[in-house]
Amino acid sequence: MSVLDILVNYHAAFWQGLGVTLKLCGIIWLCGLAGGVALGISAARYRKNWGRLTQGAAFALSAIPTLVVLFWLHYPAQAMFNVVIDPFYTTAFALSLVNLFAVGETVRQAVRDFPRQYIDAGLVYGLGAHALILKIQMPILFRQLLPGLLVLQVNMLHATLFASLISVEEIFRVAQRVNSMVYRPVEIYTALAFFFLLVCLPVNLLAAWLKKRYTRDVSER
Repeated sequence: MSVLDILVNYHAAFWQGLGVTLKLCGIIWLCGLAGGVALGISAARYRKNWGRLTQGAAFALSAIPTLVVLFWLHYPAQAMFNVVIDPFYTTAFALSLVNLFAVGETVRQAVRDFPRQYIDAGLVYGLGAHALILKIQMPILFRQLLPGLLVLQVNMLHATLFASLISVEEIFRVAQRVNSMVYRPVEIYTALAFFFLLVCLPVNLLAAWLKKRYTRDVSER
């Protein structure tokens, strides 16, 4: 049985698994990017309290493996509070939390290290606070941050594979189920590898191009 035969015979299951994976990624990316950017900006603005709290949480989450965070929320946390939560939502929350603080810390550092001379130059030209943000800070920060944030979102897509370990029917778990029926691991996992290659390679190439094209050292000399 070839890769094509497997995809044809089990296309419905693979499409369903792909749909779950993409839905999960959509939630994780939206929460992580929107919330992380807001978190990072506020943390950079209020450095003493909120900034330290955000930095500490990001440091703690980066030290704990994502799989441990997921398992802790799925088993001990639910046992402690005597609740049962759909594994899909547990995964979405756990990975969104990791993504949120990872993006937030990246943005916080970029805003904190933004060169003062650009602000001073804008003030000399008579720009107000909002104009400084819209015309100077945001365009430069966007170009500096975008490549790294794209790579981070690819890593979060990879992390969705952990959802299969708590019975979320995403594409990796579907591949495992199909393999248990036909036992063609080479063909099945080759097809899975091509799927991730098709999704992730263009994003990684785009991030590399953006980094080469737009990212510059804007620090003070």
